[in-house]
Amino acid sequence: MAPEMLTAVSALAVAMVTALGGIMTAVIGRRAPRRQQRRDDFAALTERMDKEISRQGQRIDELEEEAQRDRSRLNAQDFAIRYLASWARSLVGYMRDQHLEPPPPPQPVPEEVAPYLHDVV
Repeated sequence: MAPEMLTAVSALAVAMVTALGGIMTAVIGRRAPRRQQRRDDFAALTERMDKEISRQGQRIDELEEEAQRDRSRLNAQDFAIRYLASWARSLVGYMRDQHLEPPPPPQPVPEEVAPYLHDVV
């Protein structure tokens, strides 16, 4: 083979590889445009974030309702303790008016309860 022929064949091979690469690039580029893929990823991410935000909002609403129920329960318990304390105080007053000594408490008052029963003891 002559050197000119070798050069022509190698140039033809290079041209074919380049053409094949260009065709493959065009086909792949048309199949999934990069911008569209980024838009799809952003839309999916935004949708997931919206779902998570709405779930967090529902959880906050549930926690607020639970806190309101707890406050209501604590207020009712506070009222009950105050009522019982005033009732015990009136019984002790009645017994002292009758010149009787009220019985001692059945057990020592626990340390955790003492701040709440300051007007009973």
